[in-house]
Amino acid sequence: MQQKLAVTEALSTIEKERDALLSNLETAKQEKRSAIELAEAKLEAELQKSASTKDAEIQELKAKINSVGLAKKLEITEALSVVEKERDKLKSDLEKAELEKQLSEKSLKDKYETQLKDRDDAIERLRDMKAKLSTKMIGETLEQHCEIEFNRIRATAFPRAYFEKDNDARTGSKGDYIFRDSDEAGTEIVSIMFEMKNENDTTATKKKNEDFLKELDKDRTEKGCEYAILVSLLEPESELYNTGIVDVSYRYPKTYVIRPQFFIQMIALLRDAATNSLQYKNELALMKAQNIDITNFEKEVDAFKSAFGRNWDLSSRRFQTAIDEIDKSIDHLQKTKDALLGTDRNLRLANDKLQDISIKKLTRGNPTMAAKFAELGRTVSDDEEEN
Repeated sequence: MQQKLAVTEALSTIEKERDALLSNLETAKQEKRSAIELAEAKLEAELQKSASTKDAEIQELKAKINSVGLAKKLEITEALSVVEKERDKLKSDLEKAELEKQLSEKSLKDKYETQLKDRDDAIERLRDMKAKLSTKMIGETLEQHCEIEFNRIRATAFPRAYFEKDNDARTGSKGDYIFRDSDEAGTEIVSIMFEMKNENDTTATKKKNEDFLKELDKDRTEKGCEYAILVSLLEPESELYNTGIVDVSYRYPKTYVIRPQFFIQMIALLRDAATNSLQYKNELALMKAQNIDITNFEKEVDAFKSAFGRNWDLSSRRFQTAIDEIDKSIDHLQKTKDALLGTDRNLRLANDKLQDISIKKLTRGNPTMAAKFAELGRTVSDDEEEN
């Protein structure tokens, strides 16, 4: 894994250096060409100017030769010789400058071509080495690379962060890593679901970044993460993904595809942006809590009103039932009272009749009973006398 990580990083570095060399070579060629053309133009202008000046001087000297003596002619001849030597020197300097330009261009071209060849050879060797590793090893190496890069700065840049493998597959799938960061109060600042993808260059079926976004978005939702990031080395020739950070939120919310070299920068970018909005999150949470309190209070009031209403209705029905029962009892008592009053009247009449009864009335028309009472009366009298 360490070997694969080193190979991948070396390959990326060498490819960048090769591109830089090609760019520098073209720039150097252009700068050299422009400098030489400028020097040539300047030298030619100076030469023409000097030649014109010298020609004028020569013509002037020749004219003087015809009008002066032999001594003057010698002086003029010597001066003419100096001028012609200077003219030859300028011509020689121009030829020398042209030769140096050609040699410089050839040397620069040879230098960059040699460097490019060395880089191409190194890239080819690294690609061969990379092709010998399995696809799983490459993927694991990418995960290890990201984990090592994060742990390298965890203590200083993310002291309260959680960054661990996603081992929860209860929902049927899982991502590679989950990142969560919180403030000192324990309030979550940002959360990210990571998926790392790479592919062997010799794999028959080439995967695309698009193939993994739907599952990544599902994992993000199921694990309660705010963002989803695919760290990918797939589609290495894509100009879109080689820009480094690609926002694919138009397909899946808060989802990005990045190259590994932007792994730490992307975490820091999202964390810093979330930190800046944390105050608003806290205020929103407070307002939400207050709204929840108000809602709960309103619910409690509604529940009390509902319970009170049910109790009132139940009590009212029971009260009415009791009133009805009392009315029935009163009606029954009234009937009992009327019955008792009727009985009292009957008893009074019976008593009146009883008080009105006498032996004479009882024995009227009954001689036998009259004789018995008469006999009973005498017996009683005799007993009273004896006593």
